[in-house]
This record gives sequence, structure tokens and C-alpha cells, in this order.
Amino acid sequence: MDKDLQELAFALMDKAAEKNLAKIAIKTGDFSITVETHAPAAQTVAPAPAVARTEPEEEPETYNGTVVSAPLVGTFYAANAPEEPPLVSVGDHVSRGQTLCIIEAMKTMNNIESPCDGKVTRILAHNGDLVEFHQPLIVVE
Repeated sequence: MDKDLQELAFALMDKAAEKNLAKIAIKTGDFSITVETHAPAAQTVAPAPAVARTEPEEEPETYNGTVVSAPLVGTFYAANAPEEPPLVSVGDHVSRGQTLCIIEAMKTMNNIESPCDGKVTRILAHNGDLVEFHQPLIVVE
């Protein structure tokens, strides 16, 4: 009888594995047998349906005048120190080579200078912002 039970147990284990069952039990009269696998039953998860993007692609904003962009990644500062006024404000007239703002990168302060003479029409970054390479910062007309 022991060999029959062993064969029955192996057959149940095979059936449990085939059906991805963690536990299978049979009971008849006074006799019962339960087979449990050590691995949890496999769970089938259907992939999430693909969602079509209905948002229109954003077009890059265009500016009138000369756009001063970030030459490196770093933190934008509008002033030399927190308690000082900004280096430039909208409406200020600036000269070529004048410092417009500062970008801190790797503990180094980098002065960003105006490439031309003109009037500051927009300041696109805020004090303390993390700016990316080629991100528009200031517009000079």
C-alpha cells in the first residue's frame, strides 16, 4: 500500500504543477491525502492595455530677441547673494558682456553674460531653479 500511496502522491504533485496549484487534497471515507508545493501558485496578470496619447505635442516657445540659454546644468541664481537685489530685471537695459545671472555647478559660480546690448524683456528661470543645458533663461531685445 505504501507504494500505491507514493504513486498517488507523485501523480497529485504532477497534476498540481500542471494546473499551477499550490495545494491539492483528496478525501474518501477514512482516507485523505494532501499535497502542497513549496512554491506559490503562479499568478497570471494581464498586461495593462496601451493608452493612446491624445495630447498634442507641445511646440517649443519662440521668443522675440536674443535668447540667453544655460551653457551648463546647474542652479540658477538671479543675484550675487541671497540678500542682494537681482543682477537684472525685466525692462533693464544691458550691455554686451554684462552679467545677467549666475549658474552654480559643482560648487563653482559661473557668470552668464549678455551676448548683446539691449533690453531685458523676459526672465524665464526663477532663483534657485535647477536649469538644464540649453534651457532658455533670459530674453534680450
